[in-house]
Amino acid sequence: MADPIAPISSAPTAMLAAFPARPEDRLRLALRKLDEAIGEQSQATAGLREAIGDLSRTMSRLGQSVTGYRHALGSTAVEIERALDAARRLETTAERMVV
Repeated sequence: MADPIAPISSAPTAMLAAFPARPEDRLRLALRKLDEAIGEQSQATAGLREAIGDLSRTMSRLGQSVTGYRHALGSTAVEIERALDAARRLETTAERMVV
């Protein structure tokens, strides 16, 4: 029977990063990592600005489309009212002709 406390030999071993022992080396490492993080943040910020610009342009086009759609609906409503008025006049004329 296998020992339940024994470590499993097939488990992957963790790779440890060497941590600088001298304070100057630790400071250099920290500054290098900070510089890398700032560079990554700059790239992310640029991407975010580009995405916001794209969104702004898309929203502007959407606003123009909605304005055009409202104008078309208004024109259609006017045409429907004219058609209803014409249908009522024809109905009145037809009623007079039947009598």
